[in-house]
Amino acid sequence: MTRITLDQAQTIVSGAITEARALGLKPISVAVLDAGGHMIAFAREDGSSNLRPQIATAKASGALALGVSSRTIGEMAIERPTFINAAAGLNPAGIVPAAGGVLVRADGAVIGAVGVTGDTSDNDELAALAGIKAAGLAA
Repeated sequence: MTRITLDQAQTIVSGAITEARALGLKPISVAVLDAGGHMIAFAREDGSSNLRPQIATAKASGALALGVSSRTIGEMAIERPTFINAAAGLNPAGIVPAAGGVLVRADGAVIGAVGVTGDTSDNDELAALAGIKAAGLAA
């Protein structure tokens, strides 16, 4: 498998939302991008604030751009804030240095990324991981 399918992306979205409801999280938004950074699937729960689509996309896009989770990007931002700020300006979708953006892998290869936002960053990441697992893929 070399790319993420629409069916897999939609399963990631629904799996993330299912996990968010099970955990009682605030309303979330979920973006799934392919390896090239193109949006494949997106959902915004009722009550999710209006900037959430851009934040979810930036979490996923940043993970793809730097090849690590947005949690790791957040850690990098503490040590090298100038680099992360510069990289965010170079990436058309931006970069959000907070947990919730996770690379999606199949057979060891990166086939996309998911970004979740709406609750705490740690909880966003839990929902993202649950969505990836629901699709039978790896983070």
